[in-house]
This record gives sequence, C-alpha cells and structure tokens, in this order.
Amino acid sequence: MNRIGVLGAGHLGKIHIKCILESEKLELVGFYDPDEKNARDVEQKFNVKQFASSDELIEECDIVDIVTPTMSHFDCASVALKRFKHVFIEKPLTTTLDEARNLIELAGEANVKVQVGHVERFNPAFLATKPHIDNPMFVETHRLAQFNPRGTDVPVILDLMIHDIDIVLSVINSPIKRIHASGVAVVSDTPDIANARIEFNNGCVANLTASRISMKNMRKSRFFQKDCYIAVDFLSKETEIIKMKDAPEEPGPFSMVLNLGEGKKAKEIFVEKPEIKPINAIKTELETFYESIINDTTPMVTIEDGYNSLNLAYQIMDKIKT
Repeated sequence: MNRIGVLGAGHLGKIHIKCILESEKLELVGFYDPDEKNARDVEQKFNVKQFASSDELIEECDIVDIVTPTMSHFDCASVALKRFKHVFIEKPLTTTLDEARNLIELAGEANVKVQVGHVERFNPAFLATKPHIDNPMFVETHRLAQFNPRGTDVPVILDLMIHDIDIVLSVINSPIKRIHASGVAVVSDTPDIANARIEFNNGCVANLTASRISMKNMRKSRFFQKDCYIAVDFLSKETEIIKMKDAPEEPGPFSMVLNLGEGKKAKEIFVEKPEIKPINAIKTELETFYESIINDTTPMVTIEDGYNSLNLAYQIMDKIKT
C-alpha cells in the first residue's frame, strides 16, 4: 500500500520525487510527464522509471501524487479515483468548484483517502505554534513574493493567498459572515496583489495580503487572542509567543510588567519560543498521508478542506471583480 507514482515532473514534481526517494515509508514506482525532454532529464537525474502514459502509471501504484498544472488536476484525479487509488493532489484542488464537488463525490464512492497539498500546515514553525492557537480574534497575514512568471496563469489569490486561506480556516471554527476584497493586475491579466478582510460569525477578523510583485519575499502570520500574541514566520521557520498574565504584587527585577492604568491589575509579559523541529514539510505531508491510509484515519488536509479553501478564494476573487 506504499507504492506511489508522481504525475508531473516540473519544478514541484521534482521536489516530490526527491522527497519520496528519501522516505523510508514510501516506494516510488516512477513518474509521468508529457514533456519528453524534461522526462528524460528527470529519469537520468533521479534514476527512476519514466512511464509512457499517465494511465500506465496509475495502474501500477497504490497512491497517485498529482503535481501537474491546476487545469489538469480534475482529469488526473478523477481517473485515479475511478480506479480506487488513494490520491495526493497539490493545491489548489481544482480549477473550478464544480470539479472539486465532483471529486469529493468520486472519493466517497471509491472509499479512498485524498489529501490536498496545503504544505504550510506542515511548516515546522506552524506545527510548533498550533497547540498555542486558541480562539484567535484577529489574524493578519502577509505573503509577498518577488515576481516569477511561473504561477501567473492564475490570480495571486489562487497562487499565494490560498496558503493563508487554508491556515486561517484551519484555526477559526466559525462560519464566514462577510468578505471585503480588493486587488490589482499589474504585470499579468489577473490580480498580482490583493487584500481580503474576512469577518467571521464569532467576531474574528482575518486580514490577508498577497503579492507576487514585491521587492522581497515574506510569509508571516500573526494571531491575536485573549492575553496572547503569536507570530509565525513561515519563510524563516521562526515563531514567537507573547503571553500576558496577572503580575505578582512584587515582580522580579527583570520582569516585564505592563501597567494598564489606575484601578486595573498590571500584567506581566512572558516571551516563549517553542522548539521547532527541523523537518521537510513536503516529505512530512506525503508520509503523513501514507500513515492516514495504513491507519485508516482522516488525512491532515482533507479534500473538504481543499474545497473550502478554494470556495473562499473564489468568493474573494468575485469581490475583487465587483
């Protein structure tokens, strides 16, 4: 049940192939890529089998790892699901919401596992801080990237912001009440920079900014909750947790105390830096998916999670259009 095949050997597909080869849990049966020259190069570089078609590859494996362009996700995944194969599919799940709903139905009929590649869920900095995130009431994210032609076939919301959309939806357990969004197409035909303000029924507000025309790269999120502020740097894989507790009557000489004014109890500030384990996020998400298969447990990022992120992304894009 650990035989895995990779569909798509582009930039990200090569990374998946490398991670699978390094894994002790997964067995790579091979890959398929329609670009003959690229396929030959990958076959020689990694010394792995190149299949002549996607059908042949799907037939030979237990798990299909789909790392193709988004427009082909639905076709690849539907064929694999109809053959009762477990499917790992890169984000975004599909091109349209109808395609995503169809895949959910096919996955249910096949009774197989599907995981969506929202890799930031496995970022070691986020994994270290997630246990400390408890009912945040304001979330702010910035995901900025220097311009790269790769990925400009879709709006920046589907290219970059969807990572933070998934993170936000994973920590806020409340229906969405209202969405405000704006975006500008600068160098491509779709928005290259966008901002979305998402209001939830429980009062939480998430403010998301994404840009692919920045002068520097940034992937930071901040979570504000009662007596606590959590900062996560997904790029440098660093985190900081600042907590406040009622200050003692006689704080220590090095204590950081916040005076809240007359009649209010002072707060002592504590700074924590959780231990961050150096892991490969892509390798971890693939191995975690394998473990969900053999243990018959729910994948860390379900196909429904992928649909919910895609659905919110499209709502944001609709707001920008109007």
